Amino acid sequence: MKGFKNRLLLISTYFLLIASAYAQQKTEEEYIKSVTERPYPQWFKDAKLGVFVHWGLYSVPAYGGKESYAEWFLRGLQLKDSLRTNFVKNTYGEHFTYKDFAPLFKAELFNPDEWAALFKNAGAKYVMFVSKHHDGYALWPSKYNRNWNSVDVGPKRDLVGDLTKSVRKSGLKMGLYYSLAEWNHPLHRWYTDPHDSIGNYVDNYMIPQFKELISTYKPSLIFADGEWFNSAKQWHSAELIHWYYNLVGKDAIVNNRWGSGLNIGFLTPEYSAGIKVTHRPWAEVRGIGRSFGLNRNEDLEAYGNSKDLIHRFVQTVANGGGMILNVGPKADGQIPLIQQERLIQLGNWLKINGEAIYGAGPFSIKEEEKELTITRIDPQINFNWVRNSPMKGVKEDDFTAEWDGYIEASKTDTYTFKVKADDEAAVYINNKLVINQNFTAKGSQSEVMGANTSASSTGKIKLKAGELYPIQIKYREKKQNASIALFWKTKNEEKQLVPASALFQDKEKTNPGLAGRYTSLKTYLCYTQNNGKVYAISFEWPEEELVLTIPNPGKDATVKLLGVDKTLSWKYINGKVHINTSTIKYSEMPSHDAWTFEIDKN
Repeated sequence: MKGFKNRLLLISTYFLLIASAYAQQKTEEEYIKSVTERPYPQWFKDAKLGVFVHWGLYSVPAYGGKESYAEWFLRGLQLKDSLRTNFVKNTYGEHFTYKDFAPLFKAELFNPDEWAALFKNAGAKYVMFVSKHHDGYALWPSKYNRNWNSVDVGPKRDLVGDLTKSVRKSGLKMGLYYSLAEWNHPLHRWYTDPHDSIGNYVDNYMIPQFKELISTYKPSLIFADGEWFNSAKQWHSAELIHWYYNLVGKDAIVNNRWGSGLNIGFLTPEYSAGIKVTHRPWAEVRGIGRSFGLNRNEDLEAYGNSKDLIHRFVQTVANGGGMILNVGPKADGQIPLIQQERLIQLGNWLKINGEAIYGAGPFSIKEEEKELTITRIDPQINFNWVRNSPMKGVKEDDFTAEWDGYIEASKTDTYTFKVKADDEAAVYINNKLVINQNFTAKGSQSEVMGANTSASSTGKIKLKAGELYPIQIKYREKKQNASIALFWKTKNEEKQLVPASALFQDKEKTNPGLAGRYTSLKTYLCYTQNNGKVYAISFEWPEEELVLTIPNPGKDATVKLLGVDKTLSWKYINGKVHINTSTIKYSEMPSHDAWTFEIDKN
């Protein structure tokens, strides 16, 4: 009888546990409500600067097109991209595969303490480390990636664990990037298999691995990626984020890349001119060069200089955001010296001007701009700027370009012109509108490398051989990718780019090419506010005076240049603050990249 009672008790307890677990389960709507109503942690709003680290098997070839993402190397091979395919064949051999890079990823010079010290000296407040990119190779000993992780093959080290310890020891917060999707997983091959066939992959691989990673290292930030073909419901994103928040606590924060249908997390514009959103945290995401993973094929100019970097960073803060600035280490674990130099230059500037940055918010006036036009001669119209500016000084987004000159056909015929552009373009020949393409790029902010958002338009016109016709091409870039190319064809000839030999600046044909004019707004002054003080950060040194279009700070306000121990005289005239800078000597300048003027209303 006693045994029967015990069995009854066990059965009752079992069903009570089942009922309790069922009662604790939330519906998707409840998970969404829970995670979206959670406040963003103040530490992230105050931090402003983080360092991203893209490091993995793609760091072995460290190669791609000059404007491409080197970490997309495997995808290039899958698409049989000639640049990457030929590089592998010529460098590593005919039968070399992407998996063969794993033993070459040795990380023999990786010193996590040195990395952490560098990031701290750069002024960063957190680190975002790529734990697994789209190729599926894990940088921790994941039991879900046997022989495809950094302990089983390659460095034979727990890279996530080693860096996490060093970063936290240095006083910085640790974040982890995790790609939800993979290009080559047997349960679902992203970009290859039907998008909606992802359920088995999510349930039996992605979720268990994600929980393994996060429960082991408990990062303060999670940067999800690779979500763009599926909904948050398919990824179980709300449930996973809810689990993560409960695990880590109030300091935890996620980004916004968790699939459609879930509006959550800090915003992550990528290689853009930034955004102007102040009610929701955001961070501009970009590399010091054009790529996240190291790309040895980049030109030196891709790295810009300290002035470019500081100006870009200040603009993000003035507009209510921050920046996650990426480094791409070599396969041996060394961060390229030019990338280290840029980090230290930014850190040195922040040591002087940090009070205008950390914890600062946008002022009622965020920035002052002026129109900038740069001219140059372009031999033909064939550009793919991807996410970047067409030249130094022009913004990546919201710029225009116009080309003027003459076009000559080699034979008399009716020509079909085609323009392929992202975003808007128009072509005039002989003062007639031949093509008018009003196209607006669409797509996920995160799908920078995955979407070809360009459109094409055509138009016909008859041209006589040997006659020069005036041609004008107008182009307008809005957001994200930027490209334009001009083609022509006849009934008996295939489509081709309009060759440089057909384009001239003058009717005499003495100067080849087209005269291009590139125009955008240029920010020259930014504002922030912090602890009752207003900060004006000037990108141009005011020789005699700095003029600020701001409200009168009051007669008792004091003005000084950060880094210089003297008070500057000022006047309020016709709605503007005039600050006398003539008393500051060249030798007293604390920086040559940007200058911060503090206005204390007392």
